[in-house]
Amino acid sequence: MIRVLSGLLTEAGTEAIVRPIRTDLSPVTPTSRDLQTAAGPAVDERLARLGTLPLGGAVMTPAGELAADFLIHVVVMSEDEPQTTHTVQRGLRNGLGRAADWGITSLALPPLGLGVGLIEPEESARALVEILLSHLEEEREPLDLAIVTSTSYEEELLSRMVQEATRGHGSET
Repeated sequence: MIRVLSGLLTEAGTEAIVRPIRTDLSPVTPTSRDLQTAAGPAVDERLARLGTLPLGGAVMTPAGELAADFLIHVVVMSEDEPQTTHTVQRGLRNGLGRAADWGITSLALPPLGLGVGLIEPEESARALVEILLSHLEEEREPLDLAIVTSTSYEEELLSRMVQEATRGHGSET
């Protein structure tokens, strides 16, 4: 099931939260920065021991002081390479794989790729929904996926994309 919710990602009530980062582990959005701050220094220390991560990679850590159990850090850009639909999809696909490997049942994520400026919003939203729908068709956990938006524009766009993508596929939204 793909749900589109409006609110704070930190309050999604899911087992894990996706957090977009750069290869040097720095946040790529204000939401990512807010998650980093709310999780606390223990998560930063754990990530720092990893060093840099490859573009499109994903790593899972405890969520620290967040209400979720885990943070899944997906690498969607580097210092030299901007965020693209392809890097977002690759990072998210790997993040969903990590979640499946750990038996995570519910996952919340921000609207990855939206608002970057280099990617058209509809193209970004469609790419995000395609990866989520593809994951659900594999029937692997997590099967409860929540895209948490912070604006009414994001909520409307992603809700429409989920409806369009699931129409005729027999998938739940």
